[in-house]
Amino acid sequence: MERTHLDRRHFLTTAMALAAAGAAPRTMAQAPATATAVTAPFVTVKLSQGSLRGGHSRGALAFKGIPYAGSVTGKGRFLEAPPAPAWSGVRDALTLGPPSLQKPGGAFGENEPAGSEDCLVLNVWTPAVNDGKARPVMFYIHGGGYHSGSAGAPSQDGAHLAAAYDVVVVACNHRLGLLGYLYFGDLGGDAFASSGNQSMLDIVAALRWVRDNITVFGGNPGNVMIFGESGGGMKTGTLLAMPSARGLFHKASVESGAGLTRLTREHATDTAMRVLKGLGLSPNELHKLADVPSQAFVDIQVQAEQGRGALIDPNDPQSELLHRANFNRPGNWGPVVDGIVLPSHPFDPLVSPLVADIPLMVGHNRDESTFFNMGRPDTFTMDDAALKARLAREFGVYADRIETTYRQRYPAYSPSQLYIAISSDVWFGNDSATVAERKSLQPAPVYRYRLDYQSDFVIPGTDYRFGAGHASDINLKFYNYDLRGLQGSGPGAEKASRNMSEMWATFARTSHPGAKGQPDWPPYERKTRQTMLIDVECRVASDLDGDVRRMWESIGPAV
Repeated sequence: MERTHLDRRHFLTTAMALAAAGAAPRTMAQAPATATAVTAPFVTVKLSQGSLRGGHSRGALAFKGIPYAGSVTGKGRFLEAPPAPAWSGVRDALTLGPPSLQKPGGAFGENEPAGSEDCLVLNVWTPAVNDGKARPVMFYIHGGGYHSGSAGAPSQDGAHLAAAYDVVVVACNHRLGLLGYLYFGDLGGDAFASSGNQSMLDIVAALRWVRDNITVFGGNPGNVMIFGESGGGMKTGTLLAMPSARGLFHKASVESGAGLTRLTREHATDTAMRVLKGLGLSPNELHKLADVPSQAFVDIQVQAEQGRGALIDPNDPQSELLHRANFNRPGNWGPVVDGIVLPSHPFDPLVSPLVADIPLMVGHNRDESTFFNMGRPDTFTMDDAALKARLAREFGVYADRIETTYRQRYPAYSPSQLYIAISSDVWFGNDSATVAERKSLQPAPVYRYRLDYQSDFVIPGTDYRFGAGHASDINLKFYNYDLRGLQGSGPGAEKASRNMSEMWATFARTSHPGAKGQPDWPPYERKTRQTMLIDVECRVASDLDGDVRRMWESIGPAV
């Protein structure tokens, strides 16, 4: 990814603030080799683990690859991670640490090392260190479903966000895929009681590290916001229902990932049985899991994505499709409602009572499914007949009613636009609306949004623009409009990014999102169902697309 020059006034303002805090800005001679590189002058801090050396990056200080927990290989596999070890001397925190093991191409950090089973590291970006300030902490959980991604992707680099809004940004790597979520609690007893949620417990360990260390980085451990997009939104939602996370965060934002339920013990155990069979092990040989090469678990995941292997049921023609969609059924993985680490679904039948006092933001992007159809160029050239055929396949007897409702709501839309609107609501919009409805019954406020900013990024192989597609919000909310990404490079990108990033940073600071020059963002209530539409010029909509909402509610869970 490329970067353009930062605004000169912003850079100079940030530089003066850093200098006042004892952190001199880098000179032109020390220009970074990559957009998110960490450069001199270097800064050393002292933690309980040992001394740590960071440096400058995009107007802030950055410390990368910090261990927050110990090894999870061998006998530690599928278990809760031990505490992080101490070190002697000064440890460099100038480059990214390893992401979780995953198939090639899943992680995107600049100069990021190869994936590793021992991946429990985090990154911190801050305006200054040891200056006595108590800044809001914005703790980000990366996306990529439950199987890919890392905290080092340039789109979610936290430096610009930290410098622009005087906040501390943290992001962690954690175990993914089968290594992060394989459940043996019903097969291995107490020894594997925490399995199935080891990835989520990694994130809890990172939050504990924040509680114990973030004051050194100028952050306030009593004002921590957790937020995440896509799979990160799902993980954020899961934390809301975990007793072990209680007290480690004080507000949350679930973005393009407001799934209502998580995997059941029965389905998770079925997945475990399939994996064991694929590895040639029986349920009474769990002790041998420590000796299985870690790549064997990744290989099983990759095979499943290709429609073959241990996780795919040859007798179920829907098995591959449902696996790809991370449905709550056998053969899939993700957080498990085990009754211990995760006592209940986070949002079903109601929002977990553990977060009755926690303010929440929840929302999605208007055109989410452009992202998921990028490998299907025929989606973007549909005529009426193709649309009807696609809807009939996906929605059966409800297809005509769904099409009629959306045509009435969006009379100027092309067939392709109608399909994008329908599928975006099915996968993202409906769940975010349901979470807002249910959270509004609790004392703490909930703020619902929809990103409407239209990216000018053209989908490869088509002349169709990405619009407000899935993940186009990441660069915007991190104030990384200047880094190439799905948000495009249209004339409004900087303003939309300013609006969104300021709303998020303001929520982190005050528990009420807002941005200067934009409308006041009211809490979501069932009477008005007010939703912030985020764009170059934002607006508040009451009962957003109410006719569409009522149609989906009348169909119920059948779709």
